Amino acid sequence: MASKKLLLLPGDGIGPEAMAEVRKIIAYMNAEQKSGFEIDEGLVGGSAYDAHGEAISEADMAKALASDAVLFGAVGGPKWDSVPYDVRPEAGLLRLRKDMELFANLRPAICYPALADSSSLKKEIVEGLDILIVRELTGGVYFGEPKEIRDLGNGQKRGIDTQVYDTYEIERIAGVAFELARTRGNKVTSMEKRNVMKSGVLWNEVVTATHKAKYSDVKLDHMLADAGGMQLVRWPKQFDVILTDNLFGDMLSDIAAMLTGSLGMLPSASLGAPDAKTGSRKALYEPVHGSAPDIAGTGAANPIAMIASFAMCLRYSFNMVVEADRLEAAIAGVLDDGIRTADIMSEGKTKVGTVEMGDAILAKFKALAA
Repeated sequence: MASKKLLLLPGDGIGPEAMAEVRKIIAYMNAEQKSGFEIDEGLVGGSAYDAHGEAISEADMAKALASDAVLFGAVGGPKWDSVPYDVRPEAGLLRLRKDMELFANLRPAICYPALADSSSLKKEIVEGLDILIVRELTGGVYFGEPKEIRDLGNGQKRGIDTQVYDTYEIERIAGVAFELARTRGNKVTSMEKRNVMKSGVLWNEVVTATHKAKYSDVKLDHMLADAGGMQLVRWPKQFDVILTDNLFGDMLSDIAAMLTGSLGMLPSASLGAPDAKTGSRKALYEPVHGSAPDIAGTGAANPIAMIASFAMCLRYSFNMVVEADRLEAAIAGVLDDGIRTADIMSEGKTKVGTVEMGDAILAKFKALAA
């Protein structure tokens, strides 16, 4: 089988601990299934700043651009709160997204049956939940110019962030959402703030036109983003695919994540446009949770989101659908067996640490492959 170039960027906090559990799975797949992964590793975030004085080095950025996929851990922590803004840990992730042109962020919110009681919402509201949030990732207020703090004199300052979207940016992310909806429940809900934002008016117009031109077989609804946040906690199962911009997608996906019981459970994928010749996409996969510096080094972190991110990598970057399904089934099986990390622990279950959870999932993955 052809080699598969995979770059690991563990990052900071619990990132390296969670990534270690993925390494075990990759090692098994290479040794027993001849999967052909070629692994390289680099630094990102605070660890890169400590080593190079920047959030990602030029050498590691070059590795990312040359890889078939990047698996990313987490960045940041109190240690780097005072570093200059342009080299803060998060700048490494933003550069990866921008330079790799990863415009489509996919964030599933799935409630495993065994964890329905772990949600802060009633079981009947979240049981069976399966939402996919499609977030535009390289435009909007996080990248718009001007972006600055101006000194107005007399002790006054003005902070400026600019929300900017062009037609093509909205068209391409809408296309991703509609195409994915066709493989799921065939319904897209587009969320923006057209009542107060001109960018929201354009977003609504372009999504509507794209739907009419190419995807009229998919059901399309529009909803104001604040109302969408309310509906996510009122009755989330009304949604299938949620399409939204960079800012609102950031917030709505975190709301959706907590419906499932823990941020430690959910993966994400960030994809670029398909190559005109090969059809392959640049891609980065990362857990939704952050670096969790309060538990870093304690062995208590939940590695499931990191492992599930690797499952998305198998599915979207390497077309290893059988293996992706098997790994996701292994996660569900371990949860069905009552094995829990601290963040999803409940009465009567077996509490384990990061390594033990990773070992249990790998054992289940091996058994399913037998």
